Amino acid sequence: MTGDHQTLALLLFSTFVAVTLGITTWVGRRRHGSAEEFYAGGRLFSPMENGFAISGDYMSAASFLGISGLIALYGYDGMLYSVGFLVAWLVVLFLVAELVRNCGRFTLADVVAARMRERPVRIAAGTSSVTVSVLYLVAQMVGAGSLVALLLGGTSEAARTWTVIGVGALMVVYVSLGGMRATTWIQIVKAVLLLGGTLTLTALVLVRFHGDFDRLLRTAAERSGHGEAFLAPGLAYGGDWVSRFDFISLGLALVLGTAGLPHILSRFYTVPTARAARRSVVWSIGLIGGFYLMTIVLGFGAAALVGPDTVRASNAAGNTAVPLLALDLGGGAQSTGGTVLFAVVAAVAFATILAVVAGITLASSASVAHDLYASLRRRRTEPRGEVAVARVAAVGIGAVAIGLGLLARDLNVAFLVGLAFAVAASANLPVLLYSLFWRGFTTRGAVWAVYGGLVPAVVLVLLSPVVSGSPQALFPGVDFQCFPLQNPGLVSIPLGFLAGWLGTVTSPEAPDEAKHAETEVRSLTGAGAV
Repeated sequence: MTGDHQTLALLLFSTFVAVTLGITTWVGRRRHGSAEEFYAGGRLFSPMENGFAISGDYMSAASFLGISGLIALYGYDGMLYSVGFLVAWLVVLFLVAELVRNCGRFTLADVVAARMRERPVRIAAGTSSVTVSVLYLVAQMVGAGSLVALLLGGTSEAARTWTVIGVGALMVVYVSLGGMRATTWIQIVKAVLLLGGTLTLTALVLVRFHGDFDRLLRTAAERSGHGEAFLAPGLAYGGDWVSRFDFISLGLALVLGTAGLPHILSRFYTVPTARAARRSVVWSIGLIGGFYLMTIVLGFGAAALVGPDTVRASNAAGNTAVPLLALDLGGGAQSTGGTVLFAVVAAVAFATILAVVAGITLASSASVAHDLYASLRRRRTEPRGEVAVARVAAVGIGAVAIGLGLLARDLNVAFLVGLAFAVAASANLPVLLYSLFWRGFTTRGAVWAVYGGLVPAVVLVLLSPVVSGSPQALFPGVDFQCFPLQNPGLVSIPLGFLAGWLGTVTSPEAPDEAKHAETEVRSLTGAGAV
């Protein structure tokens, strides 16, 4: 890339970072230090504001960079991510949003612990939430490294390493100083920028093909080298029975995982009522739905205009398809238009990563402080002390995410997020649904449901082709693979539900009918909700 690219993009990066740090500093001066302020922003956001913030939280580097890259490389099969991510919101809208807002205070564990023995349930749910959050953070780190490597010419491993470290440091600052209120405003700003940038690129792609979407698809198919197979199922997931089961496994994880993501669930606590939480989800479905439709155009546009070979040469996993498309749409590498459009898209993508990592880090640090620390410590923790622990936890989680991000830097970001969704669907969703809807659910069932999904999901990933036994694995030089699927959801999600049922029916304790009745009334009516 030319020096103009670097200078302009870095200037735009710096501007966004300066603005967001300004927001964080301003909010940090106004904070009261209470747990409600730090974790939930004082519950003062409107449904529209929270809808934009949820969209900002959800439309991550996986969405903007990863999905478009997968569509550019694999055509029809790459669209599975767009469809799965969007359909998942129907599960959130109809089963989770209002009930979670009424039953909890700050975290997933609050919902489950409302009718169970708190200590074992909080430790299990907190452990699971942190695991999911770290996996999700790794994807954002990989996206940041790929983006800046492209900006600096794609050759500097040192630049990629320092980028990952810089993103980790910034997310710790955002969370430690500003809490939920600053994080929410950063996500709102980022959502507006991302939607504006995506809309602009989509319009330019359609203008290039004179509004003829059929011509766009045919050109993409011709340029792909696969012909009509590029527009039909099976290019990535149709080779044999293993890849077909992988397709089903990934679809299950994407559709069911959103309802178990800690940083999405925590957003429902930032509005004053359950009705506002539901309206937030309606806003977010509209914004996210429009965005994912546009990523389909961008993916096929990158295949048609840039070409899969060029995308793969820049980044083997396809993470740089959208910036390369922007460069082409603007007029090419040496043109002023190409330089400006590339720099804007790169800056928007970087803003996307910063905003999402802030939200995930806040949710995971809340789980550490509010669930794990408060449960392991015998004496009751004061709210100010709990908030201080959350700030320290943000540093530790940031360090772990940085290390894993450097290790997984050659994997596709959408694929990495798919693994996080699989763990969330396996460990968090069963315990959440059982707690809300099963009258006979017990503490043992809750603990078994979490660990019965979490442990198999993590172990199966470690034993899969993702980690060893293939050229694209984390450790390509070794082979201890014995589980054939890349995504564990097909096995681990049923195991999570089965373990919860088995733990409940073998539990010696009788379910607390009074607590269940109280929780049911609160979840459905909001009476007694915080």
